[in-house]
Amino acid sequence: MKLKNLKYIPMAGMVVALIGCDDFLDHTPDNRVTISTPTQVTQLLVNAYSDGNHATICELSSDNIVDNTSPDENGVRYNLAGYENFTPADDEAFAWEDIKSGIQQDSPSHVWSNAYHAIAVCNYALQAIEKLETEGRGDEVAGQKGEALVSRAYHHFLLANLFCLPYAGPDASKTIPGIPYMTGIETEVKPQYDRGNLADVYDKIEKDLLAGLPLVADNLHPQASKYHFMRRSANAFAARFFLFARKYDLAEKYASVALGGDNAEPSLRTFWRSTYSTSESLTNAWVSDGDPGVLMLIPTSSIYYRVCAGKYAHNREAKNATTHSPGPTWTGYNFHPCMQNKLYYRGQSEYGSIFGPMMEFFEYTDKIAGIGFVHHIRPEFTAEEVLLTRAEARIYMRKINEAVSDLRYWDRNRWTNLPVNDKPSADLTLEVINNFYTDADQAYGLVKNGIVSPIHIDEVCPPANAAWAFGSDIENLVQCVLHFRRLERIDMGDRWFDIRRNGIVITHKIGRSRVETLALGDPRRAFQIPADVLSAGFPSNDRLPSGGEAGSAILSSESYIKPLTPRP
Repeated sequence: MKLKNLKYIPMAGMVVALIGCDDFLDHTPDNRVTISTPTQVTQLLVNAYSDGNHATICELSSDNIVDNTSPDENGVRYNLAGYENFTPADDEAFAWEDIKSGIQQDSPSHVWSNAYHAIAVCNYALQAIEKLETEGRGDEVAGQKGEALVSRAYHHFLLANLFCLPYAGPDASKTIPGIPYMTGIETEVKPQYDRGNLADVYDKIEKDLLAGLPLVADNLHPQASKYHFMRRSANAFAARFFLFARKYDLAEKYASVALGGDNAEPSLRTFWRSTYSTSESLTNAWVSDGDPGVLMLIPTSSIYYRVCAGKYAHNREAKNATTHSPGPTWTGYNFHPCMQNKLYYRGQSEYGSIFGPMMEFFEYTDKIAGIGFVHHIRPEFTAEEVLLTRAEARIYMRKINEAVSDLRYWDRNRWTNLPVNDKPSADLTLEVINNFYTDADQAYGLVKNGIVSPIHIDEVCPPANAAWAFGSDIENLVQCVLHFRRLERIDMGDRWFDIRRNGIVITHKIGRSRVETLALGDPRRAFQIPADVLSAGFPSNDRLPSGGEAGSAILSSESYIKPLTPRP
């Protein structure tokens, strides 16, 4: 089945009968709808979420993906092609070049335009809410106002972390170009926008977020509640925002609200406690709104699954750091037993692995012609991600026992419902964490595979409290939480954000001989503003110059049980 572009053909030759000028002027000259009731505001907020998906550009830019056409340490390479006409843009993303070869889904242009569309919807809703408030109906739209404010903050936060350099604190960020923070309805045909600075953007995000949080309600969208910001997901976003801003006390506070308290176990996913007979059931369960650990889902248009499973894939050191990663409580296995029957490959297993739960959904518009739309549903906020956010905040605040407890909750959840003989190598303790991530004799290849990398977070952004600076006393714990988050958020693009905010240096091998290194402070840590936006006169980012069908996925028969027959 080929994914084909669908084109909308305007109707030609339409005859319009003009009955009379007065009658014509009595009607709205287009199909716009005036939002004037609380119900209409609620319905409008269905569109307050972006259809864009940043996973492809972020995963390609991170160390989660390798180029299979480059030689490995033994000189082995595979002459694999990229996915159809998307290949040039994917090549640009992997090489950290300006992505100029497409404006289709998964491109910076698609992410940018869809995020600002969602923001515009929020602003239309807030305009209608303001009018209803003046009519004395504020109580009827308080929940809608909260959702609109939080969604507006979220989409600006996403844009800032894609198209701006990493946040550097309230002072240094004043010198970093920001993105337009839209709070009103656009009325001009070709407006000119001031980028402002990143400090101002973060201040406005925080203002919207703190204003919206107390208002967010859980009962506005009973048929699709987890596709909207509700109390838990809004607090999850707050925790993520304050983690990035290094305000760890607030990150801990809002994470605890999202988790329902200090004991996180009841709030975690049930996904790992079940078995799945097909890839479809696996994917459906991963994005099930009935799972208590799934806090918010965002449907997107994306062909990520088709792009990152051939020329670009989880393979070699990237695979060894993600799907086939060793870990502190599973040192006796080739990879975590929970991944058994959840890993697939396309073509040959030597090309790399696919994390089955992140497979696509295909919406047919014409089954006979075999055309339609490809969707990925993003579990944007989950209890596990929030748990790891709280763990990281507690690590930097030197609440070590509480942090280890959070990490243990995450680890234990992945050991549930496994065969009786599959037991952890050890219970997760501070000693186990320190011994594993020190990896004194490099038995686990942590440095080689990029599981452990030097942390430069203080050089990127100082903490809100000087006592929360990075130090050798917490280094192994930081490596552990980043490792767990890398496993938890695979295929989501979040690893790119961790690379940016921690100042992690990574290298990409490109084709037969090209090698690019993303150094600390490299301006390529921000994506270039989309070409179509630049053509309208928007200021660009200053960046260093850079030096077929989806196919069927096959369930991997690899075993997590040691030993394995070495691959050729």
